Amino acid sequence: MINKAGELGVEEVAIGMAHRGRLNVLANIMGKTYDELFSEFEGSAPDDLTMGDGDVKYHLGFSSRHETPSGKNVEVKLSPNPSHLEAVAPVVEGYIRAKADVLYKSDYDKVLPVIIHGDAAVAGQGITYEVAQMSKLDGYYTGGSIHFVINNQIGFTTDFDDARSANYCTSVASMIEAPVLHVNGDDVEAVVFAMELAIEYRQEFNADIFIDMVCYRKHGHNEADEPQFTQPL
Repeated sequence: MINKAGELGVEEVAIGMAHRGRLNVLANIMGKTYDELFSEFEGSAPDDLTMGDGDVKYHLGFSSRHETPSGKNVEVKLSPNPSHLEAVAPVVEGYIRAKADVLYKSDYDKVLPVIIHGDAAVAGQGITYEVAQMSKLDGYYTGGSIHFVINNQIGFTTDFDDARSANYCTSVASMIEAPVLHVNGDDVEAVVFAMELAIEYRQEFNADIFIDMVCYRKHGHNEADEPQFTQPL
């Protein structure tokens, strides 16, 4: 998505996400080194904490410059966040709005907010509704956000049929008539296609779009778990 965004004129991407998959994003997308990651786990974060200290080691933020295969440079920032999973979303939107106003003369095609959700959090935390319903207001507009939902069909230890009344975890999207792309997380090429389609839609219409990547936790709730520990039934 970042590569495609660079081709379509995006110069800066701000990502907000919780902890699920965060180390993967830091290492493989942001380019943070393993040395940095492990040293922070040992408690060597700098005293100024400008990128946040967080309540978990990998809630720290990071900034980097990504060069796309087509030779475009894109600034990428991962915002620090607390364990309130969705609290980072309005922070990212505000950051992007400020950057667009100050640096890019309100050209929203040059900035892109990306919010990565879990399925239980996107459905269960009210701030998701607040961010979505304010997305088209003049005071909060950011040119459209890409919402990427890691839908592993479980919220901590709660099955989805005990977690929400709506048909989909992304049903909040219907409030602002945002399209939702449901894609099989085991079909890598389909996920890539969905990501490229999403950024093309956002750049064309400057509106929100959701990607609901339906997947599962192969190793239970925690990375080292036997799945039956999490969901014994």
